[in-house]
Amino acid sequence: MTREALWPYALEVYGRPGAEPLLLELQDAHGQCAPYLIWALWVAASGRGVDAARAAQAAELARAWQDAAVVPLRRLRRELKADARAGPKAPRERLRERVKGLELEAERMLLQMLQDASSAPAAAAPIAAAQALALATAAWGGDPPAGLIARLADLAG
Repeated sequence: MTREALWPYALEVYGRPGAEPLLLELQDAHGQCAPYLIWALWVAASGRGVDAARAAQAAELARAWQDAAVVPLRRLRRELKADARAGPKAPRERLRERVKGLELEAERMLLQMLQDASSAPAAAAPIAAAQALALATAAWGGDPPAGLIARLADLAG
């Protein structure tokens, strides 16, 4: 696995024991963007470094794509699972799986956009995962529990 490609890195991190529930909790309960957090880990792991300005630019890009593509697809996927009024279960589940695929593709596109925006070395020196996550969560906003962010940094280490 190369640290140069964000998508394979994201798959590898997400597949680590405990990563999926941790990232989903940060996303669903604390308003964070899982792909953006993975991007922060990647810039640290790949030695690109990140500073507050770069984290803010990436957060702006991620928020715009989340609002335009990922969140609407996620909402539809969840509604199809939960809303029996939408029709019989079998067709809803088939459509839900297709929407789930589109949601994943939208997240992959976001990671590609973040990678493309991070291709040049940052002006900042390489930093640790915990520092990159601190900059990322500050730029994203909200107040995720420090313990969860520390667990994510440890998990990525």
